[in-house]
Amino acid sequence: MKGFVPSGTRHYADRQDAGRQLAEALSAYRGQRPLVLAIPRGGVPVGRIVADALDGDLDVVLVRKLGSPVNCELAIGAVDEQGRVQLSACSGVVGAGMGYVRAEAARQLAVIRKRRASYSPGRHPVDPTGRVVIVVDDGLATGATMRAALDAVRQQHPAVLVAAVPVAAPDSLDGLDELADEVVCLYAPTRFRAVGAFYEDFRPVDDVEVLRLLAAPPKAAAGLPAPEPVTFDLPDVSLPGDLAVPPHARGLVIFAHGSGADRGSPRDRNLAQFLQQAGMATLLFNLLTPEEELSRAAVFDIAALADRLAAVVARVRQDPVLGQLPLGLFGASTGAGAALAVAAQRPRDVAAVVSRSGRPDLAGAGTLARVTAPTLLIVAGEDRQVVSLNRAAQRRIPGKNELAVVPGATHLFQEPGTLEAASKLARDWFARWLGARVRAPRRRPVDGPGAGRLAG
Repeated sequence: MKGFVPSGTRHYADRQDAGRQLAEALSAYRGQRPLVLAIPRGGVPVGRIVADALDGDLDVVLVRKLGSPVNCELAIGAVDEQGRVQLSACSGVVGAGMGYVRAEAARQLAVIRKRRASYSPGRHPVDPTGRVVIVVDDGLATGATMRAALDAVRQQHPAVLVAAVPVAAPDSLDGLDELADEVVCLYAPTRFRAVGAFYEDFRPVDDVEVLRLLAAPPKAAAGLPAPEPVTFDLPDVSLPGDLAVPPHARGLVIFAHGSGADRGSPRDRNLAQFLQQAGMATLLFNLLTPEEELSRAAVFDIAALADRLAAVVARVRQDPVLGQLPLGLFGASTGAGAALAVAAQRPRDVAAVVSRSGRPDLAGAGTLARVTAPTLLIVAGEDRQVVSLNRAAQRRIPGKNELAVVPGATHLFQEPGTLEAASKLARDWFARWLGARVRAPRRRPVDGPGAGRLAG
């Protein structure tokens, strides 16, 4: 166990302060893209800071303590998401018979399932298999919840399992080193009263805050290059874009923006960050000029949008660096119809397609019947007309395809947690279908400062 126990009493300003200090103690894991699993609710603000500082991913591990029959705040054990129960030594002392334990476990398991549906709408929990996993909480009083969390994660075979907390009662740490490969505790005071006693601000964390923190896009990793401006000079128009190529990129995703959006779309920028964190290059560019965006006819001219997107794909495939990367297309709204049309036209160039709140039906039945690239259609659960259109389009696509419905989301994914859920679904699909990593060196702008240009 790593213990950083100072003389005197340690207090944290708040959970964010504790997270920053904990991240410093865990700095050896930076560069390994760890999966930080926070124990809600109090562990999530700590975990957000740790995940961002280590360039990692954040999710929750859902376990609930079992309160004693005489004092609900006294933990007699814990239950995990699979329903496994662990009891502490004090369970018999406080008169908790097996009938009580079963009833209390069932009650807490119902809370776990409700939280999972709320925290992870439309997706499964992040898989810890083979990864460096850091389980984080804001402190340990009995340690029962942390032990249950570690046991649950260990069942899923992480490569390395770490328990990390800012403060803990000394006896709560007993046995943790048998469950985790490493235990990091910043402060284990001999005189321990309660976790909150070591925070100046220990206000409760509600589900709204948890959802906000889980939905926050990951911070850009320090080693990722800033997006480089590029221009595509086509016969009828010049289209500006932003290209970001991480070192050792595993693929390139080109965005086809839909009606009412361009390369500055916050939703698409959110997804681009997720993709870059996962080692994929991204190209966001404007399919339409500002004047064309005001024309409904231009916005819904799928053939013209597809022609422009196909021309950009052709330029990319001719590029000596980008042409080596497996290519994915992401389309939103009418851009999805254009992306599927290009996938049908250029089956050897397009390795995967993702549509979000898209109109794949606009590509036409004959075009959909020629799409062989693996295709994911992401739709908002409350966007019922678009759900129906996507289901009908899905039946026409002969290649590998899936329809993913994000519960509780409306068309623009503005509800807490829903945009993150959609972004992770897209990221995981591209990560699955874009090939092995290929070294892609940083590109050098040409034709003057800030005017990168792809040769055609």
